[in-house]
Amino acid sequence: MTKLPQEIIRAKRDGGTLDAADIAGFIAGLTDGSVTEGQAAAFAMAVFFRGMSLDERVALTRAMTESGTVLAWDLPGPVLDKHSTGGVGDAVSLVLAPMVAACGGYVPMISGRGLGHTGGTLDKLESILGYDATPGLDLFRKVVRETGCAIIGQTPDLAPADKRLYAIRDVTGTVESLDLITASILSKKLAAGLDGLVMDVKAGSGAFMGTRDAARALAESIVGVGSGAGMRTVALITDMDAPLASAAGNAVEMAYAVDYLTGRRREPRFHAVTLALAAEMLVIGGLAADAADARERLDRALASGKAAERFERMVAGLGGPNDFLRVSADVLPRAPAVRPVFAERSGFVAGVATREIGLAVIGLGGGRTRPQDAIDHAVGFSALARPGDAVGPDRPLGIVHARDEGTAEVAAAALRAAYRVGADAPGIADAIHERIG
Repeated sequence: MTKLPQEIIRAKRDGGTLDAADIAGFIAGLTDGSVTEGQAAAFAMAVFFRGMSLDERVALTRAMTESGTVLAWDLPGPVLDKHSTGGVGDAVSLVLAPMVAACGGYVPMISGRGLGHTGGTLDKLESILGYDATPGLDLFRKVVRETGCAIIGQTPDLAPADKRLYAIRDVTGTVESLDLITASILSKKLAAGLDGLVMDVKAGSGAFMGTRDAARALAESIVGVGSGAGMRTVALITDMDAPLASAAGNAVEMAYAVDYLTGRRREPRFHAVTLALAAEMLVIGGLAADAADARERLDRALASGKAAERFERMVAGLGGPNDFLRVSADVLPRAPAVRPVFAERSGFVAGVATREIGLAVIGLGGGRTRPQDAIDHAVGFSALARPGDAVGPDRPLGIVHARDEGTAEVAAAALRAAYRVGADAPGIADAIHERIG
């Protein structure tokens, strides 16, 4: 290492600019263990408050990418991916990957666990008995090649420095750093050997970027660094002022994804965001002439059942049941205490403190407060009311899934507090705010 870890931390704490060699040295120490967890936390906090220049951000991303294996693919179609900055009820990755695979793309999706108040795609998939979210690279390659998609977590081989820093950020209040988010996302994606990436940058009460200006800054950072690294990159800024799906949790979101893929339920807002992101992937991958053509192809993949088939093959290839879509209701874990939560007054949902719903899921046991915490896959909320919905004696705010009646009551109170109910139906914001790219 060019400098001692504490000197690098001190330099950034005092507002200095780090050179690429110092950043590379610090990340190498993070990978081999010579940089302690405390030092990594201090570095993250210094970056959070002081920020990084574009050159520092690029150096950090490259160092984290090169901390492990960088994949190379030899496939008959484009290698594409989508990543979300995280939200509540964001089950898009679960359905988007097989949809794009059914249209000729290859999607080696490296996803994360829950971070802060947001849910994690891996935690949702691990609701499936037997699903191996961290397979070896040989199995990962095999499933991608044969199925067209595989959703896994970071193996020890891929961006290991990011895996360690990601867990530390989750519990040290440094999740929202634009610089660290950019490096974390792009190091995994560059290590996956992608041809193109579509970013879903959330903005609103349930997003890490609470304002559109902040979301735009992150989107521009990711598009700039990703494109500069030779990876075609586009970003959409989407709304997170309410849960995207009407479910928030792990098994409950998995069940929601099954309903979507099989056509039992496709909520308009969730469907719109999913189609928009997947269409961008097809266009940047050269699989569709334009967005309209891409949407037609995706609709056909859903209607024909090909997307559902790809998902089921992916689940089986990674250790889950061969017939998961048929048996999902029987094999997904169920919480013992399930009951509706009603508002204190009748009216229309005027607003949702979405972050509080995510925190309520953690309170139920469906998320983590420490990296080593186990989670309860069965708990969460379903049938969540959306802005503009009428609520009252016949329509609850949602249904709580809890381990026992005591935690159910606490979560019910948190859910009521997260909703603002008014006499009149409000105007509803567009699901997709802006495209950057």
